[in-house]
Amino acid sequence: MKFTVKALSNSSNGNGRARVGLLQLGNCPTPVETPSLLLSTRKALPVFIAHDLLPSLPSPDSHLLQVSPLHFLESPTPNAISSIGGLHKMVGLHKHCFVAAPRDSMLCLPVCESSNKFGASFETPCGRRLIRPAEYMEMISSLKPNLWASLADEVPAWVLEKRNKTSVDRTVRWLDECLALNPVGGKLALGAIVGGSSVEERIRCAQEVARRHVSGYWIGGFGLGESTEERSALLTAVTDVLPKEKPRQICGLGLPEEVLLGVASGVDLFDSTYIYHLTLGGFALVFPLNRDERHISDSQLSDTGGDCTKINLRATVYRKDKSPIADNCRCYTCQNHTRAYINHLLNVHEMLAQILLEIHNTHHYLGFFRTIREAIKNGEFDHFCQKFIEGRREHLAAAACS
Repeated sequence: MKFTVKALSNSSNGNGRARVGLLQLGNCPTPVETPSLLLSTRKALPVFIAHDLLPSLPSPDSHLLQVSPLHFLESPTPNAISSIGGLHKMVGLHKHCFVAAPRDSMLCLPVCESSNKFGASFETPCGRRLIRPAEYMEMISSLKPNLWASLADEVPAWVLEKRNKTSVDRTVRWLDECLALNPVGGKLALGAIVGGSSVEERIRCAQEVARRHVSGYWIGGFGLGESTEERSALLTAVTDVLPKEKPRQICGLGLPEEVLLGVASGVDLFDSTYIYHLTLGGFALVFPLNRDERHISDSQLSDTGGDCTKINLRATVYRKDKSPIADNCRCYTCQNHTRAYINHLLNVHEMLAQILLEIHNTHHYLGFFRTIREAIKNGEFDHFCQKFIEGRREHLAAAACS
């Protein structure tokens, strides 16, 4: 793995943390620019996008896939995956890169109350499971991901100070155990950073993890009850401690505003199920990706359940709409199908609706990340964030009054 910072944002307060980097991983034929999105998968494959449709997504932006080792607790077994040769050979994605992390909101959620000093407890479709570092590293060794995050004891924002401190101690201890069990040590490892809603514990954990020989950092414990106001201070406290020459990944921030907050704090990689949940609900992303595009009008949003970032294609207003989901979109869906057709597929419960929606939503969100990178390179990131957030607030206010 090789990571290089190419550009930093010009912040009005002189503390620009947003950055553009270049990440080179083993299987990717070309480096991937960051900030970047890791596509969510279920057992190493996108939920709705078929294998032969993956090339229709922008390359190389779409070559980073997030995988949860917890999906492989029951089958296939670690021995079976290892005998095949790892994830890349098992699913046939030889030019894609997998980043493994012990958390996934689609199937497995951290259950902090049941974790103990021996391992982390997770609620899975097959019941609650306690995963020890040795078992976790056995799964990592069989999967052979390009990057992997160490086991973490994540806690929600409302836990007591004593429990929060314990989670940091356990996470650091498990990191040491994971590194000791890995034949190549910290090579390709992302050290997990937790600390709940405590700035002091976040800093302590980040300092301890930064002393270890790891290739990057996985910032966990977000999206578990902390307020929006707390996130900025917590993220800034962590990234200010971490070395600038190593990549940082975060879990739990998926909304566009949350992504902008993470980028502004210096985060490079985002794994989220935002696109997955949008697609399940029948929503399509439509927010503009450049200054020349106009926001969708308020009249189109009334009674549809949408806002300025997305529209609900289940709504009857789209029953006879012959236009593509988004004007000027070059994705496979918008080039070949209309809103009316997808509305029909959704209303007859045809799975093709989710396939076409996920292709569009993934294509559009990857475009959002490209726009963020361009804004940083051009020294316009602060202005881009302000304009995007203000535009969203105005449309939400208009929709509430209509």
